[in-house]
Amino acid sequence: MTGYPFWRARKRVGEEKLSRLRAQAQAEVAIEMNLPELRKALGKTQLDVADAAEMAQAKVSEFERRDDHVLSVLRRYIEALGGKLEVNAVFDEKRVRLKGV
Repeated sequence: MTGYPFWRARKRVGEEKLSRLRAQAQAEVAIEMNLPELRKALGKTQLDVADAAEMAQAKVSEFERRDDHVLSVLRRYIEALGGKLEVNAVFDEKRVRLKGV
């Protein structure tokens, strides 16, 4: 059998810490979606986003189709969906969250 047996990990780090580590690992799994897929997955329409972001529905449609996005508008869009925008730079195995962007 390869890998570290689960029952040994439970014994070594404790049940509570193991549960926290498992939850953290699941949260860090990368999910990739484009903006319309994300909006639909959250059960929102373009009109919902437009109302929350205080922009016209046509602008939301245009924004979703763009290849490059202005960060301030992307932030408004994500916040209209109920989220928070974070920008990361990735260098090999290092991920750096950029502040003030």
